[in-house]
Amino acid sequence: MLTLTGEDQPGIVARVTQALFDRGLNLGEASMLRLGGNFTIMMMVSGELDARTLESGLADVARSLNLSLHIDPMQGGLHRHVPPNFMVRVSGADKAGIVAKVTGVLAEAGFNILDLESDVAGRAEQPVYIMQIAGIASVPLETLEDALKALRSEGIDVNISPVETLVG
Repeated sequence: MLTLTGEDQPGIVARVTQALFDRGLNLGEASMLRLGGNFTIMMMVSGELDARTLESGLADVARSLNLSLHIDPMQGGLHRHVPPNFMVRVSGADKAGIVAKVTGVLAEAGFNILDLESDVAGRAEQPVYIMQIAGIASVPLETLEDALKALRSEGIDVNISPVETLVG
């Protein structure tokens, strides 16, 4: 797993992926996004280079873009993507602990988070925390709905719906 973070600027993705291509590496799953004024890249790469050689090979590019570089050797593979079967949407007053509460309730009910995106909306004096969580659970929708009742009683607006996956 290759992770790079730093202040957002044009050309980060182009220069990093070109450096990987130049070293004969293949890109797997990746997530690249802007958070605040920073840009983050997390990607799986494969090829003939070990982690130390990869890190030294990317050090110049990372340094020139003022990016932090971190590599975690791991076993992964292509085509191991798990599609979500539920989508949870949350909004509520931006209070400390809202993420921990919601994700804790979901985890206890057997919900595994695959992707979580969040943002703060509203006005500065009345912020609203918004989350969208894609995940997978083997329990029925009714079980998850029951688990979310406690959150609703605390004034957290939380909705869950099945994700229809088209195959074929």
